[in-house]
Amino acid sequence: MAPGDTWLVALDVDGTIMTEGGSISDAVRGEIQRLRDQGHQVMIATGRSVDMTLPVLERLDLHSDYVVCSNGAITLGRDDTDNTGYSPVYIEEFDPRDVLTTISDKLEGAGYAVEDAHGNMFYKGDFPQASITDTSREVDFDELLTISATRVVVLSPSHSLEEFLEIVESMGLHKVSYNVGWTAWLDIAPFGVTKATAMERVRSLLDIPADRVMAVGDGRNDIDMLTWAARSGRGVAMGQAPDDVLAVASEVTGADVDDGLAAVLATL
Repeated sequence: MAPGDTWLVALDVDGTIMTEGGSISDAVRGEIQRLRDQGHQVMIATGRSVDMTLPVLERLDLHSDYVVCSNGAITLGRDDTDNTGYSPVYIEEFDPRDVLTTISDKLEGAGYAVEDAHGNMFYKGDFPQASITDTSREVDFDELLTISATRVVVLSPSHSLEEFLEIVESMGLHKVSYNVGWTAWLDIAPFGVTKATAMERVRSLLDIPADRVMAVGDGRNDIDMLTWAARSGRGVAMGQAPDDVLAVASEVTGADVDDGLAAVLATL
């Protein structure tokens, strides 16, 4: 493929590549591999940790030049000397002490997790088994305050989404970036760091024009990335996305269970 014909395609994982049940359809896998084989820069941009992202690349047989993890705080680059095939090329960290102490005063009984620059997760409280990996470790809350963080996760299933949103908005978390997920799940990143900031860095490194970028996602942590892509290229929301995600997209495709990702990738 001639360099001027290459697209940069950034794909969210959960609810985009993968359904809620963890399945990846043959149609989605086939379209990703078709674009890869044609020479497009197809990559993952996810809120997942490094440890939870690399197995998805293996399932897709995708060996992209870059991978964005932890909602933009960690960008990996291809490194054939590393046993994972990747090593960090850019990492953003922050001190989680203030935000954790602020939130713990407001959300009694919540679970907390801090992810470090190596992709290790340290947690306190109950977390879904699917989010626990071999490098996860349960620690005391005070130890969480001492870890330099790339991402903080707060889980409070005892609150409804509406209650959770109201509590989070009342906290005034101005020194960090944060996104509330489908349930009472809060992702907190270094201030100003999003999937969009990481993807713009990757776009510059690859020297791909802004009008040849496509980003596809379904969650509130995709809002900045879809807005970034839609300015000159294609920001695509999955059909099941909430209204605030749909509002920033330049296109809407089908839902994850209807192979919406495969449908929009087939247009390239």
